[in-house]
Amino acid sequence: MPFALSYASPHGRRMPQRDHYEVLGVRRDATAEEIKSAFRRLATQYHPDLNPRDPTAHDRFKEINLAYQVLSDSRRHQARPYGLF
Repeated sequence: MPFALSYASPHGRRMPQRDHYEVLGVRRDATAEEIKSAFRRLATQYHPDLNPRDPTAHDRFKEINLAYQVLSDSRRHQARPYGLF
């Protein structure tokens, strides 16, 4: 599983950052609509309010949001063709 730079979690721990395409489960040549659809599906599935008993839902939800932010911003997406932030 490819990893990039780490980022700090709200608890101060460093967490490895996964490939954004892998996080959303889309191909590297996915269209904007495919990326958006995958984001919406996963955001609903892992939303912390819908999974109050799942301690990993919050971190997974944040990871999904970050991946969508990077891949949906064409400038950031083009600057990182491999999906790594």
